[in-house]
Amino acid sequence: MRDLSMIAAALAERKPGHSLPQLLYNSPEAFEFDLEAIFGQSWILAGFACEIPRPRGYLALTIGRSPVVITRDRDGAFRAFFNSCRHRGAQVCPDGPGGKARLTCPYHQWVYGLDGRLVHAQSMQPSFRSDDHGLRPIHVEEVAGALFVSLAETPPAFERFRAELEPLLAPHRLNEAKLAHQNTLVEKGNWKLVMENARECYHCAVGHPELALTFPINEAKGGQFAKEGDPRHAAFDARLAAAGLAKGPFLGPWWQVERFPLKEGQVSLTMDGRPAVTKLMIDGDNADVGSLRWAIEPHSFCHSTSDTTVYFSAMPTATGETVVTCKWLVHQDAVEGVDYDVERLTALWNITNQQDRDLVELNQRGVNSLGYAPGPYCEDSESYVIRFVDWYCDQAEAFIAARSGTGTGTGIDRRPQAVHPVPAAVEAPFAAAPTGMGMALAFAGEAAAAAAAEQWPDAS
Repeated sequence: MRDLSMIAAALAERKPGHSLPQLLYNSPEAFEFDLEAIFGQSWILAGFACEIPRPRGYLALTIGRSPVVITRDRDGAFRAFFNSCRHRGAQVCPDGPGGKARLTCPYHQWVYGLDGRLVHAQSMQPSFRSDDHGLRPIHVEEVAGALFVSLAETPPAFERFRAELEPLLAPHRLNEAKLAHQNTLVEKGNWKLVMENARECYHCAVGHPELALTFPINEAKGGQFAKEGDPRHAAFDARLAAAGLAKGPFLGPWWQVERFPLKEGQVSLTMDGRPAVTKLMIDGDNADVGSLRWAIEPHSFCHSTSDTTVYFSAMPTATGETVVTCKWLVHQDAVEGVDYDVERLTALWNITNQQDRDLVELNQRGVNSLGYAPGPYCEDSESYVIRFVDWYCDQAEAFIAARSGTGTGTGIDRRPQAVHPVPAAVEAPFAAAPTGMGMALAFAGEAAAAAAAEQWPDAS
């Protein structure tokens, strides 16, 4: 068993409302811990159904150091597996999308069906049983065209998240989308610094002058964008009502979902605020419906505007290295060079991501210093950072407690004291979660009842 005492001691040192102790940002021990305790126990936004547009296809990616593959069978059902051959462990499918009726390991040509069953292993001894050597399944869920996977044996409860995200995301018709562009950026910084930077706009006015032209950076404070009594927000609410679009906000244990207006006169997150795609993702011809921001811990956020959905994912690859993946989805009928130009579609987020890379690397160099000491967050402008870091500490402490028999971890309550209850009706006991691969996920009634009675910080 991994020695968890070093991580536990660092967690116990953290002051409420402050950044993390140095060890959690720059030690190999913390990196290894995060792969297992955080990325190995959470839901990951793996991609989109439109990346496997037809039955008999797959989408492969790597989470930490674990290759995984999502398949789509002839009936359109999604399944997910560890992308590791049951012979000697070779990666079966290369990262990225593909279209195959069967998955063949390139090493010794073991062949698997899209349901994970081993269907051929050449020259094996008579005692060999194919049924015992199928690909190991993992959990997968599809919500309005977004694909989520979890490597955990028992992942976090999902149904409340689905209930809150699906009505807001469905109008953006991701099941009728296509991937217009994808790129990656290697950032020389710990993944937690990447995500802290991504969870605040305290730096945006100076750090992102281009983004500040369209994104309401002065409103990205507190727990939500909505402003009581603001006539601009009142007009926005009226437009949403006319378009039949829900707004939120919804703040869950590991997610945030909210639709908000862009700056006055701006209708998309582009360099000039105009739509980058003439074929809209939403029904109708009114492009002025703001942005739906949907984000999950530990690694991702998306912005869905009327014309596109932009996906951001931060995946740790080393102690001080993170790969940021950005994807742009457009309507499946949009024609490149006619309905959109890739350079214009991607320009704003490309420059923003490059600016963030420089800031993260600057942050990491300072954190590595002998003079580093954790500093206080701005409770207003960095409220989502506080939520993220508190979530990280809670998850880490729970993981350590479950494996070391130390009870509830450090016992430090880092959250603000004002709390409000989550509505009790959103999570009900059930015997099996409706996953695309048909796995039976047993959730005890006690756990479901506890989820329904969750208490979370007042985000206002």
